[in-house]
Amino acid sequence: MGGVIFGDGVTSIAWIGDLFIRLIRMVVVPLVFVTLVSGVISMGDPSKLGSLGARTLGLYLFTTLVAITIGLTLAAILQPGVGVDLSAVAPSAVQEAVPLSERLMGIVPENPIAAMADGNILAIIFFALLIGVSLLTIGETGKPVADFMAAAAEAMLRITHWIMEAAPFGAFALIAQLAGTAGVGALIDVLTLALAVVIGCAAHMIFMHGFIVMRVLLKLSGMNFFRGARDAMLMAFSTSSSSATLPISMSCAEENLGVKPVIASTVLPLGATINMDGTALYVGIVSVFAAQAFGIDLSLADYILIAGSTTLVSIGTAAVPGASLFLISAVMDTIGMSPQQNAAVVGFILAFDRPLDMLRTSVNVGGDLSVSTAVANWEGEFDKEIFDR
Repeated sequence: MGGVIFGDGVTSIAWIGDLFIRLIRMVVVPLVFVTLVSGVISMGDPSKLGSLGARTLGLYLFTTLVAITIGLTLAAILQPGVGVDLSAVAPSAVQEAVPLSERLMGIVPENPIAAMADGNILAIIFFALLIGVSLLTIGETGKPVADFMAAAAEAMLRITHWIMEAAPFGAFALIAQLAGTAGVGALIDVLTLALAVVIGCAAHMIFMHGFIVMRVLLKLSGMNFFRGARDAMLMAFSTSSSSATLPISMSCAEENLGVKPVIASTVLPLGATINMDGTALYVGIVSVFAAQAFGIDLSLADYILIAGSTTLVSIGTAAVPGASLFLISAVMDTIGMSPQQNAAVVGFILAFDRPLDMLRTSVNVGGDLSVSTAVANWEGEFDKEIFDR
């Protein structure tokens, strides 16, 4: 409203929004690196996962990939960014076509430190995966470094919490600047984006978890699953935090879905760290929206790049409200968007981010419970009578 009233004069508080964006960009690289390394280590710890690891990890990554595929498909069909003019906030840039071979070569950094300094997210992901896997293979020798990475991840998540405390002020400045320079009509355009996210989240839960996982893979009732997972999903909706919902998720898994404690205590905490179905779907839609708004033509290789990078970067994403803002910034970097364009997109979506965050967190938690039910079924740690009652 302030942007509409004061018009271009609202640019006097633009520095608040710019500072908020700088804070986000400040933590993106270290957050992605340490949480990804820490996430890989936690996934492969034999004492923690044992024989459950391959099935759990494989199903989590598969459902995340399906989620982002649904998001990208919906964004390509509904085209929420077409007709949205953000050029008044950030200049449009024509992305030069980069050969696929060059992109693939760029994933391997010549200098990992330089890649971090330059914010080369794909190269950072590649190097972080190598570090995480190498720490697993050297066993006890690598434990000090693994402990350091875990502590570093906790520190970065704490900093993330602090930055998100300033989100209301940053959001106000960004939204006011957008409304003042591009007009209030630009904010109304976010409704198509929100509609795409709502449809995508519903489609993913019903199709992927209610039908594919429950009905096709497990021969179980999808209705019974959603009834059993209801309390946890409602808690996730109200808190926007998978971590805060974890105790309720474990209770629902054991008391409503028939998942034995040995599975619930390993699969669900892991899911709160690496399973981000709703977040991945949202990031995919926003990335395509941003490209459409700035007139960046995405090739099939770009869509594959978005899907792959989102799936990998979502491993270890902070299970706290608003964490997707950091993930969006990282993924948009991979398709060549400038910091100014990133800032414009974040300002555009912040007005509706909270309710959408609540929705996608519910999808994240529902996915955790679905995977835990599947793994328990496959491992013989499942009580069908509890599930069906």
